[in-house]
Amino acid sequence: MTGRAAAVAWDGPDLVLRLHVQPRARRDEILGLHGDCVKIRINAPPVDGLANARLVAYLAECFGVGKSRVTLLRGHGTRVKMARILSPARVPPELGPVSCDQ
Repeated sequence: MTGRAAAVAWDGPDLVLRLHVQPRARRDEILGLHGDCVKIRINAPPVDGLANARLVAYLAECFGVGKSRVTLLRGHGTRVKMARILSPARVPPELGPVSCDQ
């Protein structure tokens, strides 16, 4: 899998994202596809889990779910991460159309 298929995938009602995270950014934002990842900037330093905590909170805001419905599956100590959003209420427009073959 490459491109969008590797970056954004449905797993039943849940959305699994492969992320490239840039900490210490000026503001939180989704930039779109970056190779086979979704690039996200986070306004928090990568110290003591602050960037990961802000990433979870930001993803929850973007997808219209509570923070407990966002899980970091992989990459807690790296820029490339995998996240699962349980039954997202919406998909941010920065990701473009995300088909749901359920």
